[in-house]
Amino acid sequence: MSRNLQSMLEWHATQRYSAAIMPLPPLRYLDITPVEHEGETGVLLSDAEGIVEDPLVLTPVAYFIAAQLDGAREVADVQAAFANATGGGVLREEDVERVVAFLDEHGFLLSESYLSIRAQAVDSFGESPIRPAYLDGKAYPKDPAALRLYLDDQFTRAEGPKKKPGALEKQESLLRCLVVPHIDYERGGGTYAHGYARLLAHDAPEVVFIFGVAHAGSPTPFVLTKKHFDTPLGLVETDVALVERIAAGCSWDVFINEFVHRAEHSIEFHAVMLRHLYGDGVRIVPILCGPFLNEENSIAAEVHEFLAACRAAIAESGMRVSVIASADFSHVGRRFGDDIEVDDQVLASIRSRDLEDIEPLLAVDAEEWFASVMRDDNARRVCGVNCIYSALKTVEGTIHRGELVHYDHAPDPAGGIVSFANIVFSPLES
Repeated sequence: MSRNLQSMLEWHATQRYSAAIMPLPPLRYLDITPVEHEGETGVLLSDAEGIVEDPLVLTPVAYFIAAQLDGAREVADVQAAFANATGGGVLREEDVERVVAFLDEHGFLLSESYLSIRAQAVDSFGESPIRPAYLDGKAYPKDPAALRLYLDDQFTRAEGPKKKPGALEKQESLLRCLVVPHIDYERGGGTYAHGYARLLAHDAPEVVFIFGVAHAGSPTPFVLTKKHFDTPLGLVETDVALVERIAAGCSWDVFINEFVHRAEHSIEFHAVMLRHLYGDGVRIVPILCGPFLNEENSIAAEVHEFLAACRAAIAESGMRVSVIASADFSHVGRRFGDDIEVDDQVLASIRSRDLEDIEPLLAVDAEEWFASVMRDDNARRVCGVNCIYSALKTVEGTIHRGELVHYDHAPDPAGGIVSFANIVFSPLES
């Protein structure tokens, strides 16, 4: 958190905003999605951090007010902005204050109310040795029997391998590395199934490193946790000894912002699938990736230090370790800030660039993969760029050319598409 933001939080935590002559508290960083609600157009606000679980739907006018809340504007400024935007429309002071109070009550403003809600959530998460399932009953069934059927169905759906789990011919080798999506099962389940069908066709790993994405943000390039992951099917244990070995190999605190694991889906979806397929026979090392670039716009030294620690920990363990990059590819369309409709021509362009980026990935060239994605400043918002780089560097020297098993895309409900793929890497011949 920047010093300016911290100062803003501390200041607003000691003030009240009911008077029209002082700045209103700022809106938090939120996911914002246009929706149809009860026959009318609205705007859905949801908490990217997952601290506030229930989203809010605002009318266009209420959202206009919310969008003005930058920590500097007063009520009169919001009224003036509304008049300018509507050609003289009038917004009453009490209407502005009512919307602000509503947002504050629900924890959507950087204010005393939010700080209290967040502190309780952070304390509760920190005190538990277990990371509770966050998406059960939301993105997948909460009932264990229904969940098992649901996950099995991903393998036989039209875009999946069309075979039940474990149906592929067995190979007596360990699948060292694979790229699998982190989009929800409903849209990307077939591609998950392609990846896990390949994993099941090889010797079972004892430990799976999962490099996910810290979608809510992180001040460090990686965030580790020692917490075990709960699922409706039972606990997936974290290999605490390996986590501690990696942490010991780093000169910085790899547990800063551990709270970001609480609501992050990019590891949870894989923990659920691993528990379904392997029961309690596999442990995980859950790693979330944050920003990699330093002030010189090159990969920071801390990234190389951490990945060297991962390689050393695996080598010293003597265990069968597979590494998953939990990665989606392009995010394009109105949902992601592009003022375009995603038609067949745009889809073809996205696919072409994705496959262009995937070529160095298949050649096991982590540096060229990263450079290819970033050469246009990652204009397609490939959120898996860092976790794929990390996975490749972690298994460096143990794999040869990869295989693109499946590539697909899915629509985003708010407009746009997300692309994703399954890529597997065979081990070098011993």
